[in-house]
Amino acid sequence: MNKAILLTGGSAGIGKATAWCLMKNGYTVYALSRSGCECQEDTKSGGKLISIQADVTQPETLQKAVAQIVTEQGGIYGVICNAGNGIAGAVEDTSLAELEYQFATNYYGVVNTVQACLPQLRAQGWGKIITVSSMAAVAPIPFQTFYSSVKSAILAFTEALSLEVKPFGIQCACVMPGDVKTNFTNARKYTEASKLEQSVYTKNMLKAVQTMEKDEQNGMSPDAIAKTMLRLLKRKRMPMRNIPGFSYKALSFIIDCVPASFKMWVIGKLY
Repeated sequence: MNKAILLTGGSAGIGKATAWCLMKNGYTVYALSRSGCECQEDTKSGGKLISIQADVTQPETLQKAVAQIVTEQGGIYGVICNAGNGIAGAVEDTSLAELEYQFATNYYGVVNTVQACLPQLRAQGWGKIITVSSMAAVAPIPFQTFYSSVKSAILAFTEALSLEVKPFGIQCACVMPGDVKTNFTNARKYTEASKLEQSVYTKNMLKAVQTMEKDEQNGMSPDAIAKTMLRLLKRKRMPMRNIPGFSYKALSFIIDCVPASFKMWVIGKLY
């Protein structure tokens, strides 16, 4: 069986960089996205990038993609749950519909993808599942409250899932990037209420988001995250929490060591 990878959110940002990196290293990458992307083949490594139009919020499209991969490749080597989006605004300024928008792709999309792949991975008796969380899972950001909540949920989901599927030879890992320079910044949406002048949060929200966007545009390259994915797929045993970049590893260590009240004080000063 070829080293076939199912990758969601493969048309841009971290997903696109990961697809190219894996292809260049001999993997056959099925890049799933709503918009699709250009199919490629690397003659040197033998790797391929195959585009599949699918929506992680529509389980039937994921099941169809899994069936295609199994038919063409005989199985699935690894699954990378990367699709995501962002919405900014205060908790009070966020409607239920906007909250559902945030969770639909970022969380339910991960669940749908994993559920679509698990029957095949169990039948094989092995496989690797990698989810993409964020440093926001352990250092929650104001006015990105629901994004932080989603990323925390993904981390907990991955850790608990790993215990459930371990008897079937399936490994799980979670990648937790910090600031990454991608089009994610420009694609960020704002809650409707946060755009209104009468919102008491708008001034502080815009200030916080400006700080975030500056950090993002000065962040690490998505290629660095792609290389983390590659290293995980190559490892015999994947560690659970994976934080790209020395500075973010150090930050995570500090967060684990200091009182929660001090951590929140620092975050409040930053944003």
